[in-house]
Amino acid sequence: MGYSKEFKYNVLLTYEHGNYSVRALCKEFGISKNSLKKWMNQFQKEGLESLRPSGAWKAYSKELKITAVRAYLSGQYSQTELISMYDISSTSVLKKWIKKYNSHKELKDTSLGRTSSMTKGRKTTQDERRQIVLSCLENGKDYQKIAETYKVSYQQVYQWVRKFEKDGDEALKDKRGRTKQENELTPDEAFKLQMKRLERENERLRAENAFLKKLEEIERRQK
Repeated sequence: MGYSKEFKYNVLLTYEHGNYSVRALCKEFGISKNSLKKWMNQFQKEGLESLRPSGAWKAYSKELKITAVRAYLSGQYSQTELISMYDISSTSVLKKWIKKYNSHKELKDTSLGRTSSMTKGRKTTQDERRQIVLSCLENGKDYQKIAETYKVSYQQVYQWVRKFEKDGDEALKDKRGRTKQENELTPDEAFKLQMKRLERENERLRAENAFLKKLEEIERRQK
């Protein structure tokens, strides 16, 4: 059965409110535990748009296709990473583009939809990157929207968010030279690192909570 984005979102909101156990929630909405787990993982990683039915038709620009294919051929990213980075519906779609590109056939816009040119990457300061990351988290990880808003590339936004979630503000610095490993830190440096991680986690949670509040407000208006 294909569930709508709105249905999936409503299930996750109900679970977020904490009024149901997983078992009771699944029984209430007639879904499996595996489905609930999958939707939760998708939403946490990619935001609201990830809840779109997998069979939904999507359009892609020629530039997006070429960029994704070249990124794969560079050897820096796996196909799984790329479909997440560029919001591609499946690895099979990406494989078709790669095959066509390697056969020297032209990749074209897929008619209507997401056909606007992708914003190129640009140099940014650490403060800019931090602002972009927090804005992205507050908007449910809508990488494309944030890239267009701040005039940076989709790939830059994706990488900055991923780095921030893993290592906090430190990961957003334009680093030069070698970074100390944790086992090389002094007790004082290790303590400061732990405090920064806690601050980053609190900031991430505040941003995501702000996004959830926005969604709850939208849901209330629709009732």
